[in-house]
Amino acid sequence: MTLADASQVQAPTSTETKEKKSPDALILLAVLAVVALWGLSVFTFGIPGLYIPAVAAVPVIWVILIAITQG
Repeated sequence: MTLADASQVQAPTSTETKEKKSPDALILLAVLAVVALWGLSVFTFGIPGLYIPAVAAVPVIWVILIAITQG
């Protein structure tokens, strides 16, 4: 590379250098938030705070499993 070639190179703009968050990191963050909220629920309400969110999640998990099996 010569000096003339190097002077024609443009630096990337700030929008090009911004990194996008990976979907894996977002999923991990969402799971950690749910676990933290569930722990706060147990701390606040005791044993009902442990089992009521689990019972409420049953229909959601059921729909997710059906969606997975449908392909």
